[in-house]
Amino acid sequence: MIKILAGESVSKLDQLHCKNANISSYELMEKAAQEFEKWFYQQEFSKESPILIFCGSGNNGGDGFAIARLLSQKNHKILVIKCFGDNSKLSADSSKNLEMLPTKVKEVFFKEFQAPSEPCIIIDAFLGVGLSGPLRDSAKPIIERMNSLQGKKIAIDIPSGLPSEEMGSELSFQSDVTVSFAFPKLALILPENAETVGDLEVCDIGIPDTTYGEFEGSLYFIQAKDIPALHKKFHRFSHKGDFGKILLVGGGHGKMGAIILAAKSALRTGSGLVTCHIEESERLSIQAALPEAMCNWGLIPNADYYDAVGIGPGWGIESRKNQLEALLKDFHFPIVLDADGINILAKFPELIPLVTKNSILTPHIGEFQRLVGPASNHQERMNQAKDFAIKHELILILKGANTVISMPDGRQLINSTGTQFMATGGAGDILTGMITAYLGMGYSPESAAVCGVFHHGLAGELAGKRKGRGTIAGDIIESIPETYFYLGIS
Repeated sequence: MIKILAGESVSKLDQLHCKNANISSYELMEKAAQEFEKWFYQQEFSKESPILIFCGSGNNGGDGFAIARLLSQKNHKILVIKCFGDNSKLSADSSKNLEMLPTKVKEVFFKEFQAPSEPCIIIDAFLGVGLSGPLRDSAKPIIERMNSLQGKKIAIDIPSGLPSEEMGSELSFQSDVTVSFAFPKLALILPENAETVGDLEVCDIGIPDTTYGEFEGSLYFIQAKDIPALHKKFHRFSHKGDFGKILLVGGGHGKMGAIILAAKSALRTGSGLVTCHIEESERLSIQAALPEAMCNWGLIPNADYYDAVGIGPGWGIESRKNQLEALLKDFHFPIVLDADGINILAKFPELIPLVTKNSILTPHIGEFQRLVGPASNHQERMNQAKDFAIKHELILILKGANTVISMPDGRQLINSTGTQFMATGGAGDILTGMITAYLGMGYSPESAAVCGVFHHGLAGELAGKRKGRGTIAGDIIESIPETYFYLGIS
């Protein structure tokens, strides 16, 4: 996993990598431009659309000049807008890339810029992560002009005007997509900045994880390459018992859909045997909707039979305190608590010490607020989650865009998968089933949490590409098996 560093450490990271890899800072800038170019061509933009690249005098501008050169070689129509005076001092690498622009790339200073009449592709390579303090008055007209243009807007590394670790409070470039290099800056994953950042893409520029170890920090970014090594291997003699026997507790009157979704997602994740503990009156719902799952009710006769337990989907909270207390006393291994399981803990916090250490709680923001109290912004909420996980020695998964997994040792792992199309009823129940399935297969609680969150978001992405705004929970479930093929996991 890549460590998320403070913006002030970016240049130090680059310098250390160049030293360790025995490359120049110019070569690293070229690598960043090449990775952007790869991403750009995957989008299949029309070559008929003019590309306007707004370049500052620092290294962010140097990225822009290099990108202009590379795209011009593929016969795109490029106009470079130089957002500095003709007597400005450019960084060494930026100056070199400016000099290397081919003659067919048109250049103009910002004060002379006249926008084309047709829609364009607008690339922001103006300020980058070097912004500190209030935005200069001279920068505001440039950002305002970029925002006024019609067309696809793309920010390089970070939208100009946005601080690297904070919520934006001043004028910022309003991007449709932000293409960040090496790791996402903290500001890019804060929901308050969503309209400024747009979609987030992170390009690997070859800096190894070991280099990040030289820097302090407890935030990490989960990537696809991290996931295969976390998975257990199964062989052709494996049987359903090896894939785990799990129990899901929930499904009150009128809310059976939640536990059915959790059970189906557990089975699609690979769980060997799934039992749903429900009200006896609701047993036909499970047996009709999901014949692959078993069900029981009343007292649980043999708690030791199960390898993992998930509690909460559709359970309800009325008259459930004693049941939850009994379950917490019966199961002495890490469990999963979601939805009403968390709401009961919030209502009766004296039960929290009964939750086995390293258990996994999966609240959405509303449930989290009931559990720990309100927060004024997402940064404060992340700090609350971190403190809760450390204090109670639990794993807390704060669900949302860029889901945050807070570990008992203080680390926070930021997920990179997911899509807005997952904002649909039942998506959280699916995650409960997936994580419980991984626990049942014998995964460590941390691996179960990370794999569950990553595969859940990836399944949502795959479903969203096919169904768009019409994506429902069932579509996400049906995409879970595809995530294994996507990651090369057998």
